[in-house]
Amino acid sequence: MSKVQWRPYVNALTKPRSYGARVMPKETIDYAGMARIISEKNPLWSADLVESILRAWDEELLNQLLQGNQVSFENTLTYHLSLAVRLDSVDQPLPTDKSFVKVMAFPARDFVERVRQQVEFERLPPTEKAPVLAGAEDTVWNLDNVLNPQGLLRLTGTDLLFDPHKQGEQCLITGTRSGSTIQSRFGPVSNTEVLVMPDVPPQDDPWNNEYRVSITTHYTEHGSPRTGAFARPLRTPLTLTNFSHPNPPEHGILTGSAAAPNVTVTGGSLSANSTVRVEVMQDLQQEELVFRLLDMNEGGAAGAALAVTHNGDFVLSGFAGSPLTSLNLTVNDYTGLWEMIRTDYGGRLVDILQITTA
Repeated sequence: MSKVQWRPYVNALTKPRSYGARVMPKETIDYAGMARIISEKNPLWSADLVESILRAWDEELLNQLLQGNQVSFENTLTYHLSLAVRLDSVDQPLPTDKSFVKVMAFPARDFVERVRQQVEFERLPPTEKAPVLAGAEDTVWNLDNVLNPQGLLRLTGTDLLFDPHKQGEQCLITGTRSGSTIQSRFGPVSNTEVLVMPDVPPQDDPWNNEYRVSITTHYTEHGSPRTGAFARPLRTPLTLTNFSHPNPPEHGILTGSAAAPNVTVTGGSLSANSTVRVEVMQDLQQEELVFRLLDMNEGGAAGAALAVTHNGDFVLSGFAGSPLTSLNLTVNDYTGLWEMIRTDYGGRLVDILQITTA
């Protein structure tokens, strides 16, 4: 029996550094490929016939879900719809924006056990030597994964040493929507740590505050260039102005490379200039996003949690001692925010907000 191939990788979200194991698929099987495999094992069935049945199965699965049915194949998977919505009253209708509708698929326990009993693994050798960036920290706020134009970025890892004055060796900061800048201002550079005074390239819109950082180096005089990138995006602080105005300008936050913001700040109550953090945690069990305001210290003061399951207007409460007592938010793209947090941020997204009265 063929073995499942896997390879270790650095988990950049943990301190001290740890490693995960990633399955390396040999290929992707599509309709035609699965039909061919089934046909070869069952010669009386043509590949065309099998593919047509597979596609008809998909259409009927969709039809049954739309009729409100659960589809359960006892030995493999169960499919059903789930509504990730929070209602304020028993007679409140469902939102017109159907982003709260989720399609759920769960493997049967017996199926999982059969896989576990039969699977065999093959460990692949490590990839070729390259810079491994395991951590990125702003040294002003002492916060991870923050790119502060007024601060100093500390990159940690292994095999990081490079010469910024040598052709083809560089530290590069790239916006996920637009812009990139080769860095030129450094503190000490070693195999395990690089200090950068970041030159942050502007992006198309102010809410595009998401960046990637990478290092390229050579390990031998005539060797090929090797590049390593930090796995997690870095985020720059966002400035929110004119909060003392009765109708302050709107500011996009909590967004990646999108041309429109996932979330917009529309106002709030602020007695003096303040720097805070806004956090969004992904609750997979409840299928909701939980928003909170935080101070600038990990594990410090926090406002009340607010669970959100759909687009709409919401108010976040401040925390004790903060000049910001409330923050008005509009969630414009709940689905896009959910997917971004799940895919790129390991279930937790934080933006720094520098808020001024004028």
